[in-house]
Amino acid sequence: MKQTTSEQPRWNSEENLIEFSEQTLAPFWQTRNDGFIEGQQGKKLYWVSFTKPEHTKAIVVVNGRIESVNKYQEVFWDLFQQGYDIYSYDHRGQGLSERCCADKQMGHVEFFDFYIKDLHHILNHFQLNHYQQKFFLAHSMGGAITTRYLQTHQQHGFDGVTLSAPMIGIQMQWYLRPFSSPLSKWMSTRSTMPVYAPGQTPYHAKPFETNNLTSSVLRYQWFRSLYEQIPDIQLGGPSSHWVHQSLLAAKQCNQQAQQINVPLLLIQASEDSVVDNAAQRRFINKLNKKQPPLGKLAVIEGAKHELLCEADCFRNQVLDQTVDFFNSMTRKTFKTCVSKV
Repeated sequence: MKQTTSEQPRWNSEENLIEFSEQTLAPFWQTRNDGFIEGQQGKKLYWVSFTKPEHTKAIVVVNGRIESVNKYQEVFWDLFQQGYDIYSYDHRGQGLSERCCADKQMGHVEFFDFYIKDLHHILNHFQLNHYQQKFFLAHSMGGAITTRYLQTHQQHGFDGVTLSAPMIGIQMQWYLRPFSSPLSKWMSTRSTMPVYAPGQTPYHAKPFETNNLTSSVLRYQWFRSLYEQIPDIQLGGPSSHWVHQSLLAAKQCNQQAQQINVPLLLIQASEDSVVDNAAQRRFINKLNKKQPPLGKLAVIEGAKHELLCEADCFRNQVLDQTVDFFNSMTRKTFKTCVSKV
């Protein structure tokens, strides 16, 4: 584990997670600023922030499908201790934000573009222009949303982005790939009301032994317990229409890779069974065909999908690489990169 000059661990350890949660995280969480704003089509979006007057840098954390800001308390605390103000929110249809269909357990979105427009609304609300530097840290579905935002909003003003296991492709059997888009489109049009994608159900907590998200027993138990304590943040499987819209968005992420105009670190979990690692590699290769190359790929060997909730041996690498990547940048170097695009 990387040490600070005081020889204290740079990041919280899962070993003392329960005690840390009670004695440190709970009081920290109570210091948050929070509220609701209206996103696209008037949907209410729940947001949080942690700020300190002396901080000059900010990170906007964009979480993944079924997630909530509540789940990211440990991540927020760790990054805040590194001198960053933290901003985050719950996507429409999940967490404490307004749901998108009558079945509140179903993950659904009318158009993936609504996620991108919601992010734009959120950033306008946060008013981040006074920071010397600002960055994105985006996980899974949040990675796809942030990628599409950067591709479609060239004047975003951010200095860098870290994508954690981004949904730039969804994991599936190779023989299904040619049929996935038309099949998901057909499935989404079979009913006028949203329906679960095949094999998907309302929320249920899988036992740790069969989970494909993390190898950390303690962090897995912590967030499952959190979801039991706050039933309003529970979310089940996606609708067929969500799958169709997400496949389209992932395809656009790759097609428009060279529209990215900011240094980008993509952190990949080698044992990911949720998103498509090959699609991530294609994305980075395409991004780096432009000059100067803006993409960097880091592979965390042995890690599962939820890199920010993984065991210390994996999570520490992710946080080290993310913060070192952000700290290595200055506004001057960012402007140089953009001017050459």
